[in-house]
Amino acid sequence: MNRRDFLKSLGAGAVATAAIAAGCDSPNQTQAEGFALGEVPTDQMTYRTGTHGEQVSVLGYGQMRLPTVEEGNRDSDIDQEQVNALTDYALAHGVNLFDTAPRYCKARSEKAIGTALKRHNRDEYFISTKLSNMSPDTLNFEGSKAMFEESLERLQTDHVDFYMLHCVGLPCKGLDGETMDPMTAFKVRFEENGMLEWLMQQRQLGRIRNLGFSYHGDVKVFDYALSLHERVHWDHVLIQHNYINWQHAGSLAEDGNGDANSEYLYGELAKRDIPIFVMEPLLGGQLANLPQFAADELKRREPNKSLASWAFRFAAQMPRILTVLSGMTYMEHLQDNIRTLSPLQPLNDDELAMLKDVASRYAGIELVPCTGCQYCMPCPYGLDIPGIFAHYNKMVNAGQVMTDQLEDITSKERRAYLKARRTYLSSYDLAVEPARQADHCIGCGKCLSDCPQQINIPGQMAKIEGVANKMKIR
Repeated sequence: MNRRDFLKSLGAGAVATAAIAAGCDSPNQTQAEGFALGEVPTDQMTYRTGTHGEQVSVLGYGQMRLPTVEEGNRDSDIDQEQVNALTDYALAHGVNLFDTAPRYCKARSEKAIGTALKRHNRDEYFISTKLSNMSPDTLNFEGSKAMFEESLERLQTDHVDFYMLHCVGLPCKGLDGETMDPMTAFKVRFEENGMLEWLMQQRQLGRIRNLGFSYHGDVKVFDYALSLHERVHWDHVLIQHNYINWQHAGSLAEDGNGDANSEYLYGELAKRDIPIFVMEPLLGGQLANLPQFAADELKRREPNKSLASWAFRFAAQMPRILTVLSGMTYMEHLQDNIRTLSPLQPLNDDELAMLKDVASRYAGIELVPCTGCQYCMPCPYGLDIPGIFAHYNKMVNAGQVMTDQLEDITSKERRAYLKARRTYLSSYDLAVEPARQADHCIGCGKCLSDCPQQINIPGQMAKIEGVANKMKIR
């Protein structure tokens, strides 16, 4: 964005800017966040049929981002009472699939949702979890098998309805401490240790009802995993899918590799008639916090609907999509998504064309492609990596980031810039404690192999710190 476009955007982005400056990210401020209001249907949820005839709600409840006792403090204990209430509400309104993993919420997610679901009849819901054997002590057969058994114990169940090989396509640390490339990691984690064959046996025994994998990263590994379909018979696959990723995944990846567009992934899975799970329908929340041009266009068409509702309609409408997973931390999130998918109203051709145009323009904005999964945490030097990226992306969307020189602009434009500068710096300190900001990154690289989006985290930290420093100097 050049400085003229930036300064023009200040007027249009005033509402978004005020919300950010005031720290308006409280879950209770539904109008500020743009949630739709009104009745929540209890008997109109859309369902799809799985490989073995399961009737699965098209809205799946992701358990990666659970409410904590100290609101906003990710290190705080999970608020089990809230988890129970959200689970009860979801079931009462037709949501019947709950997705978790051993890595979620610092290994506390499985126990929390297992405790909540245990209070209901086992035939009322489906559980999805994953084999997150990415640390050296879980790479061998014994370590991987123990992880599976521990998942059953934490979930308080004798079977998993949907089980996945986790983070297929990502590198991981080997036994020697060196990082394995994605293809080698797949073979070491699942094939050479005999774990894939064992999981197929567990499926025959009924301890696993459906076996699949979650895909991140290297598309060559995705293609390789699908080449095993004739032998493994994948029952489902989890992919990142939204109206940006459909054709612009390359714009989100730092290496510019667009091979993992969800248009391609969906097509390959549809060819094989494999049901699809969707993750990141909101691209880590970014599609609920759009730049002003996009927000204005969506609100002009549907003033009473949330920005998020467009993303969920896009993600859910394709026929091979079995369920769209959403990390609904608060009741407002859950209610809004239930309204959107009870029932699903498919997008028409004009609406799809509009989203295609929004996606093309959005792809040209330099955002950090962070989805807030927190796999990079904790940082050994205390950085709040997801918080830093979330603040930076919000400010870019609101038109508050500009580091060009200030020559040749009017006094009015200069005043607008200086206001934006103050907003950026003051809101940065509110969003992220100064001791956890980007200037504390030493570039150790520990986080690099953990990031599903393969972000060059130290490089982005240096860029963000550079932006803050330039603003401070002025």
